[in-house]
Amino acid sequence: MTSAVPDVESRAEAVLAALDEEQREAAQAVSGPVCILAGAGTGKTRTITHRIAYGVHTGVYVPEQVLAVTFTARAAGELRGRLAALDVGGVQARTFHAAAMRQLRYFAPRVLGGPMPSLVENKLRLVATAAARARLSTDRTSLRDLASEIEWAKTTLATPEDYGARAKAAGREPPFEAAAVAAVYAGYESAKQRDGALDFEDLLLVTAYALEEHPDVARQVRGQYRHFVVDEYQDVNPLQQRLLDAWLGGRADVCVVGDPNQTIYSFTGANPDYLLGFADRYPDAGVVKLERDYRSTPQVVALANRLIGQAPRRKGLPELRLLGQRADGPEPTFVEHPDEPAEAAAVALKCRALIDAGTPAAEMAVLFRINAQSQVYEAALADAGVPYVLKGGERFFERPEVREAVLLLRGAAAGGSDPGALVPTVRDVLASTGWAEHRPPAGGAARDRWQSLAALVDLAVDMVAEEPTLDLAGFVGHLAERADAQHAPTVQGVTLASMHAAKGLEWDVVFVVGLVDGVVPIAQSLARPEAVDEERRLLYVAVTRARERLTLSWSLARNPGAKRARPRSRFLTGLAPESTASAPPARRAAKRAKVVLEGEAGELFERLRAWRSSAAQTASVPAYVVFTDATLQAIAETRPANLHELSALPGIGARKLDLYGEDVLAAVRD
Repeated sequence: MTSAVPDVESRAEAVLAALDEEQREAAQAVSGPVCILAGAGTGKTRTITHRIAYGVHTGVYVPEQVLAVTFTARAAGELRGRLAALDVGGVQARTFHAAAMRQLRYFAPRVLGGPMPSLVENKLRLVATAAARARLSTDRTSLRDLASEIEWAKTTLATPEDYGARAKAAGREPPFEAAAVAAVYAGYESAKQRDGALDFEDLLLVTAYALEEHPDVARQVRGQYRHFVVDEYQDVNPLQQRLLDAWLGGRADVCVVGDPNQTIYSFTGANPDYLLGFADRYPDAGVVKLERDYRSTPQVVALANRLIGQAPRRKGLPELRLLGQRADGPEPTFVEHPDEPAEAAAVALKCRALIDAGTPAAEMAVLFRINAQSQVYEAALADAGVPYVLKGGERFFERPEVREAVLLLRGAAAGGSDPGALVPTVRDVLASTGWAEHRPPAGGAARDRWQSLAALVDLAVDMVAEEPTLDLAGFVGHLAERADAQHAPTVQGVTLASMHAAKGLEWDVVFVVGLVDGVVPIAQSLARPEAVDEERRLLYVAVTRARERLTLSWSLARNPGAKRARPRSRFLTGLAPESTASAPPARRAAKRAKVVLEGEAGELFERLRAWRSSAAQTASVPAYVVFTDATLQAIAETRPANLHELSALPGIGARKLDLYGEDVLAAVRD
C-alpha cells in the first residue's frame, strides 16, 4: 500500500515551485505574526493563496479554521477561486462585512435577543429625515456628503458627542458646521434604532461587541478560527481593526498583507499606522518584502520608483522599491497641452490610432483625479469613434438592462437549451429587448446600455471557447456566481476612471491626465503635508496601473482661449523634462497605422489577415481578439515551424495556441 505522505509533500512542493524566492519565503512563514509588504504588481494574491495552500498541504492549517478577509466581494471571490485551483477547499475568504454578517446572523438571538435585524442598505432616507429635524436645507449631493461623513465617523469610532473634536483633528471639511453634522449623526442613529435596523458599520461594531462582551460567543468563534489573513492591510480603519482584535482575542497567528505606498483612503477612515506599526506591535513578527514587479515594464517601474522616492520617509516598516521583471518597453511620455479639450482630443486620437493598430480598447485607460473630469474625455472619445466605459458608476449586475437580460436568460434556460448553441441563444434572447449586435448607438445612455448587453455576448463567446458544450443553464449559473462576487465581464471600451477607482486594476496602455497643481495634488490637501503625501501616493497608484505604455499629460488652461497659466503638478518636478513641447494639433486626423512587409513575408501577412477575418467571423468576435496585426507581423517575419516556436512569439498565450495554433501553422506552410 502506497503511503499518502509523499503525495502531501509533493503537493506542498508544487505550491512552492510556482513562486519566486521572496514569495516562497512568505508562503513558508505559516505561523506567528507575519507581515508581507507587497509592492504593486508583485504577485500579492498569488503569494497569500499559496501561503494558505502550503499551510493546509503541510498540515499546519485545518482549512475550516482559516479566515481570510479583504475589502471587496470580487477580491474575496478571487481568493476562493485561486484556492480551489490549488486543491484547497473550506477556507473562509470573505469581506469584513460578509464575515461579520455570517457570524452575527448566527449569534443574533444570543447577543441581540432576537433574529438578525434588517439592514440599512442606503443611508440617504434616514439621513434626510435627520437633516430635516436638524432644520438643514439639503439636496441629494449634500445628503450624500452627510452620509459619507457619518460613515467616516463610525469607521473611526467617533460618536456624535466627540465628532466635532475628532473631525477638526483629522482636518475634515464637513458639508455643514460640525455641530450640525453631529446633530444629523445623532438623529440618524436614533431613527435607525427606532426602525430596529443596523447599517453596515453596525455589522462590524456589534460583532466586535459580541466577542468582547459575551465569553461564550468569543470561545466559539475563536475556537472556529485560529489563523487569520488580512489583505490590503494599509486600508484597515479603526472599526475593522477592533473587529480583527476581537477575532484574535490576544492571539498572534495573523498574516497581514499591504503596501504603504498605496495608502490612499484616509478620507474614508483608513489608517496606515496599523501596517506601518505592525512590527512594533508584534516585535517577533516576520517581515517579508515583495519587490519584483511582474506587471509593468522596467521603464514604468523606474518612473514609479522615482515618483515615490521623492516622498518623505515614514516611520515604521522598511521602504519598498520595485524591481521590473518584464522586457523593456517604451519610455513614459510627458505631454503639455494648451487647454483641457485639446488634451482630451489628443488622448482620444491616440486611443483611436492604437485600436487601429491592434490594441484592444479594453486594454486602455484614461485616469483622472476627480470624476468631473470625465465629461470632456467622454465627448472626445465619442467624437473619435472610440468606445469607452465609465468606471465607478452603477455596478454592472445592478444595471437595469443587465438585470432584465439575466431574468430573460434565466427564463429561457428553464425551457431547456441545446449544448453548443449558447452564443446564438444569448444573442436571440438579447435581441428580444431591442438590442442589435452590429448597430451600436452613437453615445450616451443608449450606448452604455448597448455595451452592457454586448459584454454578456462577449462573455458567452469566451466561455464557449473554454467549454464548448456549455448550455444556457450553465451560463446563467455562471452569471449568478459572478454577480455574487461582483465580477463584471469585460466591456469592450477604453476605461475612464478616477485614480481611486483604478486601484487594483491594470491595463496595457494608461493615460494619466489633468496633472496640474490644484488637481494633483487636490487643492484642499495643500494645507496639510500628510494630505499632500497621500496625493503623491495616489499618483503612484495611477502610474503603476500601466503594463506597457504610460502617458502623463496636463493642460495650461481649462478652456480654449483662456490664459495659459496653470502650473503642472509639483509631483512631476524631476520626472518630466523642464521644457515639454505641446502636443501636435489634437484635431488633426489620425492616420491608420499600417504594417509594411515585402516579398514572401508580405504575402504571408495578407494570408494570415484573411484567415483571421474568417476565424473572427466564425467566433463572432472582433478581429483583434483573435490576433493583433503586430502578432501577425511577427508570425510572417519568423515563419514558425511548430507550436513551440509559435508560442515564443508575442501575443500568443496557451489558450490562443490551443484555439488557433494548428491553423496558423497550416497558413505558414501554405
